[in-house]
Amino acid sequence: MEAMRCLTLSVGLLLVLGMAGCGSSGTSSTPAACLEPASHYLTALRAAPAEVRLDGSTAISDCFSGTQGAGDQATVGKTVIEAATGLNARARRAPGGETTVQLGYLDGAVHEGASHASGVDADLVRRLDTAARFNPGGRSPGAAFERAFGKGYAAGEATG
Repeated sequence: MEAMRCLTLSVGLLLVLGMAGCGSSGTSSTPAACLEPASHYLTALRAAPAEVRLDGSTAISDCFSGTQGAGDQATVGKTVIEAATGLNARARRAPGGETTVQLGYLDGAVHEGASHASGVDADLVRRLDTAARFNPGGRSPGAAFERAFGKGYAAGEATG
């Protein structure tokens, strides 16, 4: 009887420790909405320059934190670069249009979020800036692009 009680306690202790271990390694400071594909970001960005929220409640800037796991950081980074690349291709066709505002908003929101992440996202910010401002031949995107991008960037930095 004593052996059975010890075995039960041991199994119970192992389960509790196992659950605690799973909980501590499985938690993430990355909101689930941030881990959605680029299409979700693009849909949400249609609201720019008004406040943009992923899945209705998550600011893009909330997708970045100093405690974010490496896997989540890579996923979010890949997603925002993919979104910026698609927006940039469309923005080059209409430099002063809504797509350029959306692109600026994304860039401003990522800059804002990354500024609070203790520098861990510095490479992502550089890559995002490159994707957002890409122009074949290295030409200037022009004044219309800069105005629309700046409008979006300011809004993204403020509310994104």
